Amino acid sequence: MTAEHVEKAARVLTDHAARDPAAHVPVLLDAALAILTPHDGAVYIDGTFGTGGYSVALLAVANCSVFAIDRDPEAVRRGRILADKYGGRLTIIEGRFGEMAALLAPFAPGPIAGIVLDLGISSAQLDAPERGFSFRYDGPLDMRMSPEGPSAADLVATRSEEELGQLIRDLGEERLARRVARAIKAAQRRRPIRRTRELAEIVRSVVPQTDPGRDPATRTFQALRIAVNDELGELDRGLLEAEHLLVPGGRLAVVSFHSLEDRRVKQFLQQRSGWAPRGSRHAPDRVAPAASFEVLGRRAVRAGAVEIARNPRARSARLRAAQRTAAPAWPTHCHDLQRARRELRK
Repeated sequence: MTAEHVEKAARVLTDHAARDPAAHVPVLLDAALAILTPHDGAVYIDGTFGTGGYSVALLAVANCSVFAIDRDPEAVRRGRILADKYGGRLTIIEGRFGEMAALLAPFAPGPIAGIVLDLGISSAQLDAPERGFSFRYDGPLDMRMSPEGPSAADLVATRSEEELGQLIRDLGEERLARRVARAIKAAQRRRPIRRTRELAEIVRSVVPQTDPGRDPATRTFQALRIAVNDELGELDRGLLEAEHLLVPGGRLAVVSFHSLEDRRVKQFLQQRSGWAPRGSRHAPDRVAPAASFEVLGRRAVRAGAVEIARNPRARSARLRAAQRTAAPAWPTHCHDLQRARRELRK
């Protein structure tokens, strides 16, 4: 990636944002482009299209093709309007990136040179009160990225106090999870909790404000959103799909925004590159297959001060990357064994 490429991507993204108010410059864009090294004739997958930032940047710096995936119908609608200007180089697919291979099969895209995953929710989703992702606005307690499945209100209503407490502890890393769950279920018994503001006020009533920069409801909202959308399961499936789809030399770039995601990406890439921890008597070592990835950088890339000042969301972003080797994808049992070992260490 040259300085000229970076400047060109910035110009195109500025124009894109002017045409679509929901669009924005993606977090750690320059670092991701440097890893993916877009080049003419190559095929890339943007597994989390959102408002299109990564796709637009890839198409701007090389005469390549991008297959962009998103489960959000609104993102797909905007993407198909955008695709018209790229003369067939941008293909928008509605679905989950954890099913990339099946979604791409009808298009026969050819060798995949790079995959980028920008995890979590987009600014467009956060800023839409009717989606129910944020406690900054009052809206329905929904949080679904697609119209399918139970909403956050359904989870709050149907999970027991114990189940809800475990969910908030495990997915929100909230140390007062039991207290929060108790308060939520007590309020739920009085009347159904259907609005984001209702839930946020319940959480704030039992969780003290210890960090001036963080609302006490943040961790609970994160936990419910992750559960509603099965975000960690989707990430696991997406990493396995990337391993199967990338050609030797193909590159994977994953941007995460909280420790649960980042830890999963790190552990997957460590295992696939031969850095995995040894087994125990409960889960003894098997002969590991040849490394299917080479990790690019032992530490995650983080945003600098200039980017954080421009976009505060970048403060929590972590970018991890790897390059596909010529070795075959690992058998599924290897992934299952890795997960079992992590559970035993908890």
